Amino acid sequence: MTARTPRLSRLRRLTPGRGEDGVGRSGRRRGATPKVVALGGGQGLSASLAALRRITGDLTAVVTVADDGGSSGRLREELGVLPPGDLRKALAALCGDDDWGQTWARVIQHRFQSEGDLHGHAVGNLLIVALWEQLGDPVQALDLVGKLLGAQGRVLPMSAVPLELQALVRGHDPARPEDVDTVRGQATVALTPGEVLSVQVVPSDPPAVPEAVAAVLDADWVVLGPGSWFSSVIPHLLVPELLDALMETKARRVLSLNLAPQPGETEGFSPQRHLEVLARHAPKLALDVVLADEAAVPDRESLADAAKRFGAAVELAPVARQDGSPKHDPELLAAAYDRIFRMHGRIGPWR
Repeated sequence: MTARTPRLSRLRRLTPGRGEDGVGRSGRRRGATPKVVALGGGQGLSASLAALRRITGDLTAVVTVADDGGSSGRLREELGVLPPGDLRKALAALCGDDDWGQTWARVIQHRFQSEGDLHGHAVGNLLIVALWEQLGDPVQALDLVGKLLGAQGRVLPMSAVPLELQALVRGHDPARPEDVDTVRGQATVALTPGEVLSVQVVPSDPPAVPEAVAAVLDADWVVLGPGSWFSSVIPHLLVPELLDALMETKARRVLSLNLAPQPGETEGFSPQRHLEVLARHAPKLALDVVLADEAAVPDRESLADAAKRFGAAVELAPVARQDGSPKHDPELLAAAYDRIFRMHGRIGPWR
């Protein structure tokens, strides 16, 4: 047990958990679909959410809050708020395929083009921040935006405070390829030409959003990734209460790997190396399944060995778009998740 356990226990007591018969402590009966929590940020999380909303009606996104670039960085610096960009992208990914959902998805993703101060700002970022200021409650505001959009799920920030990402990078300065420097800021880390060795967040013990912890503790499945490995995936493991919840939850845990290394941040990484750096940041974390695109794994045996470090099985499936781009196909990814939930999940009331 860690020193944080009493605080996590208080959060657990506030969670409408489950009994052995599938009835929660709140007295409600479990839903018809599995409860899924997806963790990440940016385009990777959006791809996962676009797939998961096709197979479950009980979906929660827990989103990183370390972004410091673009519109989010400007609003964060000027107003001291959580960076809204990744939260906005998650909400857009949860919009339905009907006219209402797709119209609102386009509206909140729209960026102003001008010669003035509005240039580059996304409509959704301004809407989210306006509601934060009106309501004074980030979670309540995001729930209200989700209701407006008809979002098929809930979006939560992983921490209640904006975080700064710091990384140890070898060769960040090409003129000094062997030197290790501390690189600050998610936008800078994501584009570094050097080799990222490790990351941390500042403050080092940030408070988790209680609703995010509760969602993880009450989930049937937790999905981590895909996404920018050091700047969107690993940061969730650096929020102590959230990591404790991930280790204590009764949910099954699936790690979804990227289709290709990311230029700069994970240049030259093999699929198994992604697992190795994850293990360095969270050595006690256990996983149940590692999902990878079958065409992106040249050495299946090495990946299987790396997955065993987490106690996980490897599932290979075609999940990439057919146009050759390193992007996930929502329908194929949904089919892969659905198969994993059925084949690896405990017998649940949704089956």
